[in-house]
Amino acid sequence: MDYVHINGADRGKVVLYALSTCGWCAQAKQLLIDLGVAFDYIYVDLVAPGDQKTVIEEVERYNPALSFPTVVIGDRTIAGFLEKDIREALA
Repeated sequence: MDYVHINGADRGKVVLYALSTCGWCAQAKQLLIDLGVAFDYIYVDLVAPGDQKTVIEEVERYNPALSFPTVVIGDRTIAGFLEKDIREALA
């Protein structure tokens, strides 16, 4: 699986699980970029078929509802584009 890394300020482990066609996912990604945070992201729907089961299981560990976007900041998981929660988790 190929995660894409975005350079920025180190705020610990920040991972965005997203869908390439999801508007809320795009907003979450742009918020992280605008905040200048280093993070990794992956478009779950674009993962190679052989790796999809693995990445879906990974998302489900953080967010059993398997909804997108799923943002993992340290040990906190934010399901959905909740800007206030994302900002607080990165503060």
